[in-house]
Amino acid sequence: MTIANPAYSTRSCRYGAESLREAALLIRAGEPVAVPTETVYGLAADATDSHAVAAIYSAKGRPSFNPLIVHVADIAMARALADFSPVAELLAERFWPGPLTLVLPVRADSGLSPLVTAGLPTVALRLPAHPAMRALIRESGRPLAAPSANRSGSISPTRAEHVLASLNGKVRMILDEGPTSEGLESTIAAPETERVRLLRPGPITAAMLEEATGLPVTSAKGDAKIEAPGQLESHYAPSKPVRLDALRAEADEYLIGFGLMPCNINLSPEADLREAGAALFAALHIADASAAARIAVAPIPSEGIGAAINDRLKRAAA
Repeated sequence: MTIANPAYSTRSCRYGAESLREAALLIRAGEPVAVPTETVYGLAADATDSHAVAAIYSAKGRPSFNPLIVHVADIAMARALADFSPVAELLAERFWPGPLTLVLPVRADSGLSPLVTAGLPTVALRLPAHPAMRALIRESGRPLAAPSANRSGSISPTRAEHVLASLNGKVRMILDEGPTSEGLESTIAAPETERVRLLRPGPITAAMLEEATGLPVTSAKGDAKIEAPGQLESHYAPSKPVRLDALRAEADEYLIGFGLMPCNINLSPEADLREAGAALFAALHIADASAAARIAVAPIPSEGIGAAINDRLKRAAA
């Protein structure tokens, strides 16, 4: 479903008591607001209002078969929206608030807009750690559907200026609380009785999920159906071609490096994967704005959070 969005005058406002109250008023009026989380900036709207959720899809140009993550202020709000198994309770206790999204059976009495779940019997839930998003949920009194605050499929925003460059004129307000800390979207997991299915890698690694539950963690690779955000083959993509595993730049390339190497910008000279994850999308934005015709990215190890980095890079290059 799409609706015609008027051209807005988008304002970027520093996060504070006054801007929070204004953002909550917009949410209650059915309008989306860009707000930071610890992962990336999200485009938040009332998850119980179909017109508000449709405004998210319209502003982003997002396909309606791609479900949205619903953000909650506390575990009680989450339990009112979905059925929690013992495994789900374990994961929520261990990793919430934080960058883990759980895909759970949606309650019949949840009150959520069917647009949020894209017709699926499950809902993706997250209790974020960022104070701005938590405060906006509480101030508005609504669970908030919030995909990344950018055009669908393009590079995710980790700063307010990234949101403005992508959605200027599409939303009224951006709450600016500086750069995000994680820089990669949340891990998405579907807990089951005898396993945990990893639908999207992120800051919470497969090893961390296994340690917390004592269950094997399986990958969703090869699954044809879309169960959660971030599973489209082409996603997080710059406007320029991306070449992966590059040890040096060609003449027309902007090289994003890792570890000690000659490059245009380095994700982490010390080869720290967490530092690289936090810097990835900002580096892609800079490379995309450069004069170079193409982007090259150095090899990134796949252990730990490196799996999430490589997942985003593979989709960016698709």
